[in-house]
Formats: sequence, structure tokens, C-alpha cells
Amino acid sequence: MKIKSLYSGMRVYLLMLALLVVGMHAYAQEKSIKLVDKQDGTAIRDVHFTYNGQSGISDEHGMIRIVLKQGETLHLSHVQYGKQSIVPADVVNAASSGILKIQEAENHLLPVTLVLVRPETGSTGTLDFSAQRKLAHDAGALLEAVPSVSSIRKSGAYGFDPVLRGFKYDQINLVLDGVQTASAACPNRMDPGASQVPINMITQAEVLKGPYSLRYGNVFGGTINFKSSEPEFREKATPVGRLGTSYESNGGIFRTEGVAGVSGKKADFRVFGAYSAGDDYTDGDGMDVAARFNRLNWGGKLGLKLSDSQTLGMMVSNNFAKDVDFPALPMDLRKDNTWLINASHSATFYEHSLSTWKTSLYGTFVEHEMDNLDKELDPRMMDAYTDASTKNYGGRTELRFNFDRSHVFAGMDYRSESAEGHRTREMLMGPMAGKVFSDNVWQDAEVQRAGLFGEWHVHRTGYQLVFSGRMDLNNSKVNDPDTRFSSIYDDLEASTVHPSVSLGGTRFFNEKISLGLWLGRASRSAGITERYINQFPVGLDPYEMLGNPNLDPEVNNQADLVFVFEEKNTRIDLNLFASALRDYISSEIRPDLKPAMSSAPGVRQFVNIGKAVMAGFEGSWKQQFSDNLSHDLSVAYTYGQNKDTDEALPEIPPLDVRYRLAGSFADNKIRPEILFRHAFKQDRVATSYGETETPAFSVVDAKIAWQISAPLSVSGGVLNLMDTAYYEHLARSVRSAEARPIYSPGRSFYITLSLNFL
Repeated sequence: MKIKSLYSGMRVYLLMLALLVVGMHAYAQEKSIKLVDKQDGTAIRDVHFTYNGQSGISDEHGMIRIVLKQGETLHLSHVQYGKQSIVPADVVNAASSGILKIQEAENHLLPVTLVLVRPETGSTGTLDFSAQRKLAHDAGALLEAVPSVSSIRKSGAYGFDPVLRGFKYDQINLVLDGVQTASAACPNRMDPGASQVPINMITQAEVLKGPYSLRYGNVFGGTINFKSSEPEFREKATPVGRLGTSYESNGGIFRTEGVAGVSGKKADFRVFGAYSAGDDYTDGDGMDVAARFNRLNWGGKLGLKLSDSQTLGMMVSNNFAKDVDFPALPMDLRKDNTWLINASHSATFYEHSLSTWKTSLYGTFVEHEMDNLDKELDPRMMDAYTDASTKNYGGRTELRFNFDRSHVFAGMDYRSESAEGHRTREMLMGPMAGKVFSDNVWQDAEVQRAGLFGEWHVHRTGYQLVFSGRMDLNNSKVNDPDTRFSSIYDDLEASTVHPSVSLGGTRFFNEKISLGLWLGRASRSAGITERYINQFPVGLDPYEMLGNPNLDPEVNNQADLVFVFEEKNTRIDLNLFASALRDYISSEIRPDLKPAMSSAPGVRQFVNIGKAVMAGFEGSWKQQFSDNLSHDLSVAYTYGQNKDTDEALPEIPPLDVRYRLAGSFADNKIRPEILFRHAFKQDRVATSYGETETPAFSVVDAKIAWQISAPLSVSGGVLNLMDTAYYEHLARSVRSAEARPIYSPGRSFYITLSLNFL
């Protein structure tokens, strides 16, 4: 009995000792981590976290405590910083240093889509672009991965002009780093602003839908903000670089891009370049489509760390395109030479209400030449040539103030845009043979905009409110008016004040469900084309367009309702929107005006229409089946109606459905994907503009990516696997006797190699 009792006591002792060892081990592994803002270092409280079965909320000092476990991801949720997932390696580093820096998601609660060109740790709710996308030569085509974004296509491979929810051209505020713009010098917009973006220096494209975030300019239908890479300062000077190349079989498209530089303690300098070229491709019917293009982009970016709280940045980029086919236009692009120059200064103020002060200055200069010399014309009545240029310059300064559970952005911006150019026509046949005519296309027009803006974010447990407003002064004039144009209008100048305001908020019912409501009213003055284009065919049909300097500002009264459900492996988004448009800028035929060229059926004049509406929805369902398999389904639809004429608004894309099935194997080193897209028939068309119905189509793509090593990856795939013959609703028709739409490419194989030391 005594031996048994002793044995029992020994067991109890050993059990207590084991528990003590385990407890001491757990205690030793419990780590305190301070969550701080990546930009100004302030502590972040009220952050919900989950980690390996542990959960909690950061205290007033931003502190959380976790017991480390190898291979576990830290999940964070905050009304201001959104939902972020911190990968295991970063969790270990944070536990070692005691600090975890978090990047604020300023616009994550707005109706917004973030497109990551170069994904970063902890990104959520994004479209992850492969190396193939980093090599894209046209940002307009790149944006088509967003279901609510389509593109007007006048070429098979270049100059895709984004359309967001049916809003287009100057109704979209397209900017680089929140400030810089590029205006198309071509009257036909062969060179829209999206085509000038240096894609291989872009980390993210932020698609802000609706007139809600008014910080980046006079927003009407939405903002597309391309964000370039931030400077990376390192304790020791380190060479950095990236090199990628790809080949696509249909059209013989070759692309390559690269970055090289040095990152040090006080400076980060990088040079970059990208070259792309392609030829005609065949569509699903085996027909050839003119799609020749040639594009070179190069430049440099410098970041200087002036002190622990101040940085200075500068980027210079040159985009040069030549010999680009535009089968839907009367001319082809012969040469387009664009320079983008910007400089920025950022100051951070610690332990003050004034948190940051950012200032940017920029200049954009476009030289554009186009002609009809390569067009097959029978008979060839004339040779035509256009030489045009645009200049944009301006700046923006913004202050941020942090208060208890709220912050405020306040600032001002200025933007100047000018355009000049002439079309030369040499008559080759008929009684006018040998004569040369010069048409003053742009009339040396200019528009200047100056604005004041403010945005107040209020954070409370369970909800966030955002109030945004701006006031703009818009002035427009012409410096070289055409005699014919000035005979139609008495006054060629205009000055307008534009107030815009929005308010919205998101209510978090629990960790899984949130509901947001956004209301906005914005107005905008007509752009240079709408005011001053001088009888040039720039629209959907071949009518010559006549600008109207007496246009009233168009107004958008819009509402968005945003529902989000999210748990560990599932996310559902639903966004409903409706716009009541007043004084919408459209056009009407002027039978009393004679076109400048006999080939045009007549003249259209830009006019205001009293009322129009747009409404629609976007939805998505993303689900992670397992560690190896995920899928997502998305849908987008826009309805547009001219209430004055009881006709559909022109160039509205149809209902679009997309499905993606993705795998992840071999520790995420092998990633296959299948993508399916179905566009429904578009029979809501504006027949008065010559718009025709578009049949439904389905297309399937398949690809696979392999991360061979940390720096080296390879991917390949098949685009349009079923070799479907189809064309987009916003694709213009080829100028020929058949007037056949520009069909998208048929089956095409591609391969991409990428070497990354960034």
C-alpha cells in the first residue's frame, strides 16, 4: 500500500511538473506587440485580432498579446484599417521587434476596387495580377479585369479608353498618384490617359466608384487612381532589380520590362523601362484584324530621405508609341511622344494633431501625329495628316489632422489643360486636286481648374462616417478661334463654380456583416472636346462633332448601397447604385451645318439633355474551399436611359458574369487557374447614334504559374481557349464597306518569365 501511495504521489508530482514546464514555455512564448500606423507611428487601439484560436482587442496603447506558433497567420480588423492578414514570417518579426506597422486603408469602406499590380503583404479584397499583367502595355486593357470597367476599342491592341459603370471620358477622373493627369492630344483619343501610365512602376490601381471621395479632383462618375511604388530605404546600400518578358502567339506580341536601382539609407533610385510590340492577329472566325503597335516606356524615379520625418520624390517617364493601327478610325497613329514629370514632398509630424503634409507638382506634355497614308482607300480622294499636342500641369497640397477617433484631410489643387493642333488635307482627285486645306481642330483651347477640398472621417465602435466636399472654379477659353466656329457662337469663354458634396457611412453589425450607404452630388463643366472640338469625327458614328462653349455643367446625384458579409473563408459583396443625371452632355444632329469633309454624313453639336438616369449593381462571392482550392464569382450591370428622348444612353456595356477557379499546390509554388466570362446580349442601344445590338458570348481562359525559386517565376496559358469569335459591345467598327466590328483575338498561347530582386 505504501509503495502504491508513493507511486501515485510521484505521478501527481510529475504531472504538476509537466504542467509547470508547459506553462512556463507558453509564458515564455507570449509576446506583446504594439500596433502602430505605418505612416506616422501612432498607436492603433480597438483593433480586433485572431491568431491560432486566440482573440482580443488592442488597448489604448495599441498593445496585443499572443502566444507564438510557427506557421500561423495573424488576422486584424479595424474600422479605419480594414481587414488585414499578416503572414507568419511578419508575425515572427513583429514579435521580435515588439512593433507591427499597419498601412491605413483610407478608402476601403467606399464603393471601391483595389487592383494590385504588385501585391503586398496583407492585402484583401483585391484582384491579384500575375507577372503577365505587370507586362501589360495598356492600362485600359489591364483595368478590364474589374467587372464594372469596360473599354472603348478603336484598335485591336492599343489605346483602350476606360468606361466605368457607363461613365466615360471626362466623366472619369483618371490620375497618377492622386494628382497627375494626361490629356489625349488626338481628337479621336488614340492616346487616352490610361495609355500613358508607366505600368511597371505601378503597385496599385484604385477604382473609386461614384462622386464620393472628392480629394483627387472634380469627380463625376468615379476616380481611377494609379499609385506608383513608394521609395524603400534600407540600412545598407542594396542593389535591386526586376526583369520580365513574355510572348503571345496570336499577333506575335512580345513584351519585356525591367527595373534596376539602388536602395540606401538616405536615397532610393531606380530606372525602369518597358517595350512592347505586336502585329495583326486572327479572330475566332480566322479573319485578320489590323492590330500593329509599337510602344516604348522608360524613365527614372528618385526618393530622398531628408530626415526621419521628411521625404522628397521625383519621377520622370517617357512614353513613345509609333505605327499603331486604328482600323475603326480614318487615320492611324504615326507617332505619340509623351513626357510625365512630377515631384513630391512629404512631411510627418509626430505627437501633433497635424499628422502629415503632402505636396505634389507635375507637368505632362503630349506630342501626337496621325495620318491616313497606310489606309487602303479606293479611290484615294485625299491624304490627311494631323499634328496635335496637349499640355497639363498643376499641383496639389494636402494636410491630414488626427483627432480622437477621427481624422480630417484638407487641401487645394490646381490643374491646367490646353490643346492645339491642325489637320492638313491634300486633295488628290476631282476639281480640288492639288489644293491643300488646314483645319484648326483644337483652336488652342485651354481649361483651368482650381479647387478646395476637405474630408472628415469619424470612427466609432461599430461604424464609420465620412463627409467629403469640394469647391471648384472652372475657366475655359480659346486663344486661336476658327472663323467658322466663332461665327456660330457669340461667347467662347466660360467661368463656372462647382460645389460637390458627399456623405456616407458603414455600420458594422458584427465581425461578419456590414452595410454602407453613400450619397453624393457632383457637377462638372464640359471638357475641351465638348466645348471646342472644331468639326472632327470623334464620336460613335462618322458625324463631325462640333463643340459648344455654352454648355451647362452636368450634375450627378448618386446613391450607393454596399453590403458585405465576410468570415474566414467566404466573402460576399453587393453594391447597388443609382444616378439621377441633370443637364447630361450629349449631342444632336445640326442639319443646318455643312461638314468640313464630304465623307461625313453631317454635323453633330454637343448639347445638354434635361434628364438621364443610370442604375445598376455589382456583386461578388469569393470562397476558399481548402488550402488548395478557391473560387470567385462576380457580376456587373448598368442601365442607362435618356429621359428626354426615351432612348437608351449610348455605349453602355451589357450584363457581365465572371467565374474563376484557382488552385494552390506545392506550398503555393504552383498556381493553376481557369477563368470563364459570359457577356449577355446588349439590345438596349441608341439607334440615333448608329449603335447596334451586340450578341452574347462566352470565353474561357486557362493559365498556370510556377514559382521556381524566390526570385524566378514562369507562367503560361491559353487565352480564348475555345477559339470563340466575339466582340465587345464598346468595340467600334472597322471603316470599310463591310463595317465589321473589331473582333477580339481568337485562341492565343502565351508564356511569361519573371526575375525579381526587389
